[in-house]
Amino acid sequence: MNDRLRPDTRLLHVGEAPAVYLKTVGPPIQKGSTVILPDAASLYDDTRPTYGRAGLATHRALTDALAELEHAATVRLFPSGLAAMTGTLLAVLKAGDEVLVTDAVYKPTRRFCDRVLRRYGVTTRYYPPDSSAETIVSLCGAATRLIVLESPGSLTFDMQDVPGVATLARSRGVLTLMDNTWAAGLYFKPLDHGVDLSVQALTKYVGGHSDVFMGSAAAREPALVDALDKAILDFGWAVSAEDAYMMLRGVRTLPTRMARHGESGLRIASWLSGRDEVAAVLHPALPGSPGHDIWRRDFSGAAGLFAFALRHESSVASFLDALDIFGLGFSWGGFESLALNCDPQFATRSHPPRFAGPLIRLSVGLEDPADLIADLDRALLASR
Repeated sequence: MNDRLRPDTRLLHVGEAPAVYLKTVGPPIQKGSTVILPDAASLYDDTRPTYGRAGLATHRALTDALAELEHAATVRLFPSGLAAMTGTLLAVLKAGDEVLVTDAVYKPTRRFCDRVLRRYGVTTRYYPPDSSAETIVSLCGAATRLIVLESPGSLTFDMQDVPGVATLARSRGVLTLMDNTWAAGLYFKPLDHGVDLSVQALTKYVGGHSDVFMGSAAAREPALVDALDKAILDFGWAVSAEDAYMMLRGVRTLPTRMARHGESGLRIASWLSGRDEVAAVLHPALPGSPGHDIWRRDFSGAAGLFAFALRHESSVASFLDALDIFGLGFSWGGFESLALNCDPQFATRSHPPRFAGPLIRLSVGLEDPADLIADLDRALLASR
């Protein structure tokens, strides 16, 4: 540094970023709003980041890893899973468009469609989640721009013929978008099956520790990548370097954790299917469960998230209150096991499901499955 500079100036410029970083197993947590550019020509070069909100080294490492996971050309980050879904919808829809959405869609996504998209002149129609590919695509009209899929569907775990819908929709010039959070990009690759946009709540399984919010949207087509980039730029979405680092750490252990979630979940689902207090188990990977054939055809593994129906309407509160290891909460995909009753969320559906008794969703965590089964056994006995 120039020895003739005064103390105030010297203090501001010592400790600047080194030209070369030592190599570690993870990327540096690179923070900054201002990006110092090498020359005047770079100031308005849109092919490179010129502001920290666009993402720096940590973000690039994460998106590279997620692109590998999703078999995508490009992955873009959003500050939450819901922001990834709503942001992607905004990226591809305009006033006058129509979007067809599975009736089993994640409730906050439905809220966005009904409140926000409607206000800006986009029409939403909900189709039964068990509809065939032909039935869904037959609903498309001249204004239909997009079909939203979620397989398995939220709460009721309906399986959709995703490749069938994607193929037929493409032949009609209609885009497809899938919420792929359940499979975490690991056990199902929507883009490989013809889907145009794959969205995840990374908050769930990819993060894995219930302590970071983030979402992603993956695409291959350059026009869709450009649409995502413009939406992110125009709305000012960004994620922090620390959160990107934590999410990248989760990606490293995702296959190992998902294997445990899936194995324990299927073991518990099988055990529940033999209990007298249980009327039905909704787990796509469980033989005999609705949608099992589609799951076996398209998916390479299972998550630890599923639902089951009790036989008696009055037993749900006593069941939930008797749980000890299972916490009561709305999230899922973390290391901890969770439970909640689903029925209050069905009031907004266009085609409400019907079961013998209350539907309970379980997120099976990483605890010993024998302990979780004992916890459920106590709660079932208390529900009689």
